[in-house]
Amino acid sequence: MVPTGQVAEKQACKEPRQDDELQSWRCLVVYLCFFGFMAQLRPGESFITPYLLGPDHNFTAEQVTNEIIPVLPYSHLAVLVPIFLLTDYLRYKPILVLQCLSFVCVWLLLLLGRTVVHMQLMEFFYSVTMAARIAYSSYIFSLVHPSRYQRMASYSRAAVLLGVFTSSVLGQVLFTWEHVSTTMLNYISLGFIIFSLGLSLFLKRPKHSLFFNRSAPVRGALPCELDRMHPGPGRPEPGKLERVLGTCRDSFLVRMLSELVENAQQPQLRLWCLWWVFNSAGYYLITYYVHVLWKNTNNSLTYNGAVDAASTLLSAITSFSAGFVKIRWALWSKSVIASVVAIQAGLVFCMCKVKDIWILYVAFVLFRGAYQFLVPIATFQIASSLSKELCALVFGINTFLATMLKTSITLVVSDKRGLGLKVESQFLIYSLYFLVLFIICLVGAVLDGWRYCRLGRHQPLPLAQELRSPLENSEQVLSVQDGDLRGLRPSAPPLPSEDGVEDSVADLRVEAKA
Repeated sequence: MVPTGQVAEKQACKEPRQDDELQSWRCLVVYLCFFGFMAQLRPGESFITPYLLGPDHNFTAEQVTNEIIPVLPYSHLAVLVPIFLLTDYLRYKPILVLQCLSFVCVWLLLLLGRTVVHMQLMEFFYSVTMAARIAYSSYIFSLVHPSRYQRMASYSRAAVLLGVFTSSVLGQVLFTWEHVSTTMLNYISLGFIIFSLGLSLFLKRPKHSLFFNRSAPVRGALPCELDRMHPGPGRPEPGKLERVLGTCRDSFLVRMLSELVENAQQPQLRLWCLWWVFNSAGYYLITYYVHVLWKNTNNSLTYNGAVDAASTLLSAITSFSAGFVKIRWALWSKSVIASVVAIQAGLVFCMCKVKDIWILYVAFVLFRGAYQFLVPIATFQIASSLSKELCALVFGINTFLATMLKTSITLVVSDKRGLGLKVESQFLIYSLYFLVLFIICLVGAVLDGWRYCRLGRHQPLPLAQELRSPLENSEQVLSVQDGDLRGLRPSAPPLPSEDGVEDSVADLRVEAKA
């Protein structure tokens, strides 16, 4: 038995340590949220298209639509995988610094560039900032205990949304009421970006990451290592090539991919991953070119910042409300998706046919809100059946496939080397794209309903899964250190930002680039 005096002494030493840890965590949260807020303050972002088409650069609508904007998805596809790997290998902070430096290059090229090539180079640097968004959403979860994941996600998301909203409102107020030129708005944006670059230099660099810099070595030797140490009687010692192949076969990444193939057999996981890929591709194509459409419809009225602010606010409301939807997703998933995609198809068709700028503004706000309504639902439906590592891999694959799809569509529809269509014709094609998605989802929903009625209503269907705290989830996860990923259950994965905030953040820049 430990004497009572020693117990009291240990407790007295433990309490200051806990207080220091809590104080450190609070300071870290405040600094990260402040950085996330300041990194979104770019009031000139909503007015980039008027700036490019205005007297400062005097580019034509065809040059912006068919030569400048198509570079963005091309370069995004090229840098996405390298940035994804470097983010984990370099442990997040260097990629955040790279993102801020790329933003500086973007605005310097906007202010100093005068040719189409300069603007294409600007698009390349912005694609780097888009690919680097994963660094912020992953970084914040690498510094805190899993029990704080949920609160950390809510704080960081609120800071980003508030920054985007503030930036849009500030830009619109300065442009409309203070009559600040788009050039001056870009200088103000550059000042905020340089300040956020300074903030990024003082971020704490994590000691560990998800894949390359794991928190602890795997306990126990791998099978191939045991075989090499004790080949056993009658079995020759493996050669160098066999040892390398054995190590690769038993590596963490390969076992994770094997586990992913097995999880891909789940119908709900496949459904929401497919929705993510196809709907995200169409969503970003709309946001790339919507500002050009507005400019062509009404050259004198410019409320881009106000529309961006309103769409951000509605996106936050719809994302929040989606968390309260409690239905039998195994039965109603396709019906819900079909309903939302039908609304999107109608809104895009309205945008390409109506010539009233105010209706176009409202249609885009509703279009973006409809997409953001399904993002948190898709996020949880995907993440609830995967471990944290697999969840990160799946969202990375989904983003890559969506980028490939929108790049292919851009090459055929928008690029001058393809059809080189005008923006109005592009929106008509995008409305047909969403219409095809709606028909596919509707057929799937009808088949699910018919199958449910045929099998009998008495057969139970799984209810919508409830969100649990990360601590509860983590207690159910078998350690990866035991060398078997097959026993993994979903822990609390960080929510992606590609299209959730993935969205509120980068979408506004992407929208403005059109």
